[in-house]
Amino acid sequence: MLERPQNADAAEAPPAATGRRSGEVILDVRNISLRFGGVKALTDISFDVREHEVRSIIGPNGAGKSSMLNCINGVYSPQEGSISFRGKTFAHMNSRQVAEMGIARTFQNLALFKGMSVLDNIMSGRNLKMKTNIFQQAIRWGAAEREESRHREAVEKIIDFLEIQAWRKTPVGRLPYGLQKRVDLGRALAMEPQVLLLDEPMAGMNVEEKQDMSRFILDVNDEYGTTIVLIEHDMGVVMDISDRVVVLDYGKKIGDGTPDEVRSNPDVIRAYLGAGH
Repeated sequence: MLERPQNADAAEAPPAATGRRSGEVILDVRNISLRFGGVKALTDISFDVREHEVRSIIGPNGAGKSSMLNCINGVYSPQEGSISFRGKTFAHMNSRQVAEMGIARTFQNLALFKGMSVLDNIMSGRNLKMKTNIFQQAIRWGAAEREESRHREAVEKIIDFLEIQAWRKTPVGRLPYGLQKRVDLGRALAMEPQVLLLDEPMAGMNVEEKQDMSRFILDVNDEYGTTIVLIEHDMGVVMDISDRVVVLDYGKKIGDGTPDEVRSNPDVIRAYLGAGH
């Protein structure tokens, strides 16, 4: 079951821009540089993420946003810099190790098992939590059966939370795109992450679907206490739900602060938002 973490320092932290109160620094990105041959994807990027906040990363296409998430969750190994999670610094970690530490990730392009049901897709997110071996799981006997029942109960609660009960046994490939995105979120939540990295969770959605997803993101942050790091192109969404925003352009950081501070930053306006903002 997902449980809301207790943070004794949160009460002393300054109020967030959205009215929530964030806690101590949980994720610290320091001087990250990433190159692919002669191409610089990221150059000397630094920012931190506080516990229980919604921290957004924005910028034009090709700014390095997804590359930054890939560095955080171990897909890429940066040539320079370090990333600290709860005071533990790592430079080279694989994705499984990062997931075991408590960092989960959704991707811009869905990678769901289209022929499997909603329930089974979300159940796959419990893999790291399972202690019995593959043989015991295959025959569903004894401890394996009891363990599966516990994990299935946790998944059912996530399905209820995301309001997808009516589709729990439906193959994911038959669902509308917006619901598939919700299932993807559910699979990440099944890992019980402390930090959830969301890579354009609202890409391709209509207005109503974006409103629903925004509500679920805020509910995950509020009810479960999950810290959110969000990449999103819809500036209305970003400015409405974010506590702080970091802005990238051509792999460099050009802005960092509250939504109001970022909105009024001349460099950000010139590079990304435009004079209309």
